Amino acid sequence: MATHTSTSVTARTNVQKASMIVGAVFLLVGILGFVPGITSDYDQLAFAGHHSEAMLLGLFQVSALHNIVHLLFGAAGLALARSAAGARSFLLYGGVIYLVLFVYGLVVPQDSAGNFVPLNSLDNVLHLVLGAGMIGLAVILTKGHAKARA
Repeated sequence: MATHTSTSVTARTNVQKASMIVGAVFLLVGILGFVPGITSDYDQLAFAGHHSEAMLLGLFQVSALHNIVHLLFGAAGLALARSAAGARSFLLYGGVIYLVLFVYGLVVPQDSAGNFVPLNSLDNVLHLVLGAGMIGLAVILTKGHAKARA
């Protein structure tokens, strides 16, 4: 005889799922930034600054600080995905941060001390896409859901 048991597990909302996926991708990118082979010129990986010549996937300039920021950002995405409001905040404000980074990358010369993360042209394009995408996810996935905005 089958019995039904009730569980207190609530289904995750789409915005929570999106926050988890984005957070997991950031964690993965942060880890891969420390993997020789995935990161070319790994022996040139500096802690911070534009002098780091390491390139994630041979395209994106990274440093140890850059990788750590990705790891922390990913952890934040996963932690904030526990609630719809937290997930929305992560995607919305994280997207704003990435749009600010996009503008920062355009304004700060790549060979200056201000480029401490470091950023290159492809990073700038990626930041624009990430910022717009994250904000879009936050808005679209919570449209009409008052709970996610509370």
